[in-house]
Amino acid sequence: MGKLIPNAFNLAVVIFVALGSTACSYGMAVIGGTIGQPSFFKSMGLAMEGEEGYGRTASYIGAFNGVNCAGSAIGALGSAWFADKYSRKSTIQGAALVLSIGAAVCAGSVNLAMFLVGRLINGLGIGALVTVIPMYQAEVSTPESRGFMVSMHGVMFSMGYSLSAWLNFGMYFISQKGTSSSFPWRFPIAFQMIPALLLLAGSPLLPYSPRWLVMQDRFDEALAVIKRLHRTKEDANNILATSEFHQIKSQVELSRHQAANSNSSSLLRLLSTPSTRKRAIIAFFVMFNNQFTGILVLNNYLVLLLSALGLSGYLPLLLSAIYVLATFPGNIFCGLYVERFGRRTFTLIGLVGIVVVLSVEAALQAQFLGTSNRAAQNAAIVFLFLVATPFWSFFLDATQFIYVSEIFPTHIRSQGVAVGMAGYYLADIILLCAGPTAFNTLQWRFFLLFICYSACSAIFVYLYCPETKGRSLEEINEVFGDQLVANVEDGDKKSEVAHEEELRN
Repeated sequence: MGKLIPNAFNLAVVIFVALGSTACSYGMAVIGGTIGQPSFFKSMGLAMEGEEGYGRTASYIGAFNGVNCAGSAIGALGSAWFADKYSRKSTIQGAALVLSIGAAVCAGSVNLAMFLVGRLINGLGIGALVTVIPMYQAEVSTPESRGFMVSMHGVMFSMGYSLSAWLNFGMYFISQKGTSSSFPWRFPIAFQMIPALLLLAGSPLLPYSPRWLVMQDRFDEALAVIKRLHRTKEDANNILATSEFHQIKSQVELSRHQAANSNSSSLLRLLSTPSTRKRAIIAFFVMFNNQFTGILVLNNYLVLLLSALGLSGYLPLLLSAIYVLATFPGNIFCGLYVERFGRRTFTLIGLVGIVVVLSVEAALQAQFLGTSNRAAQNAAIVFLFLVATPFWSFFLDATQFIYVSEIFPTHIRSQGVAVGMAGYYLADIILLCAGPTAFNTLQWRFFLLFICYSACSAIFVYLYCPETKGRSLEEINEVFGDQLVANVEDGDKKSEVAHEEELRN
């Protein structure tokens, strides 16, 4: 098909829609700063650590994360139907609105029940956006640029975590002044609405996914969108864009024929053949397993870990903010090089690296946690950072979204990605609810779970996850043993014929 550098419009679309990614990660992380603000406990009538009744507070902290993750899981699964019925674009718009409503309810909460309801609503929007945004990015990208384009989801995800960490770090100093204002916890929660509302305001300018348009038999619109997204100076006559359109159309027609013969729902079709079952299993476990590298617990409870390693005052918050900021260049590196080296290679490097780093971390904490050996404890802090940079952010964070968003055929892509995101949020529920208690009870032994699980995950990827780099979304079907109706060469021939007819007319 030739090399196709994404044009400015295509790149702008992918980056702009990732404002939703920033809103999602911000909303997932902001609770970590909220529970660090004394004014929040006062507003909600909760006891702080060390006070009588803190056990009730600890239960509510788990619930704040739990209901948000549960809402996200529901939002992820529900988005599969909405994305096919009403389009990827409309689902993104609706999810951004729901996320904003949830954030507004949380920011304006006057009691715990209202706050929990807001977290649930917020989670519904987060789950839908995290599912549909990388799917949309994959469907509007060229095969050669898809890795870079979908990695923008990871880049902007890091942006959300960073914004949350630094904003809450700033709020710490307002809290230290002894003010009774609830601003230090309400403003950071309300701030989540900004990227979501910006996305919602500019979303009418976004094109529909060309693959969704083909599924709706809106062929002229689909071709026009592909030409606008993928036109370059080297392909001024749209030969490659038209080739891509023919390939998409032929593959969708085959999928539609197969679906008509199966007489089953989209979700059941996801499990109806060995190839689709394999993809669903891969998607679920890639997302589930990656959370058990320990990165989720580190992202949300790093302040607690740093405090256990002897840091106090504003230092845990400052290092936590630096920690998430350091993941930003890693995701950019992934976007630039994942297409060259491949999804499998990056994933395996990341998992093996995390096994090594966490093994050293566990050994350091087992030997020196609670001692006066400051040098060894500082080394343990360094190895906590090495989990995220380089191994998680450079090789795993964006790669997981790229891979899951591209391995399914168009007619069941929304259902397949939703299954993957369900695995993601199931792991979140388990780890975020159990994390504080597990670290408090098991201490360094908790890292043994992540070490063993990451090693098993590397074996799973090596044995069962095929490489997909450099292929169109339709050509990936061949990797999993499905029929490919139109290859690129066939599409090129059709495109050339169509172009000659246009010239004659």
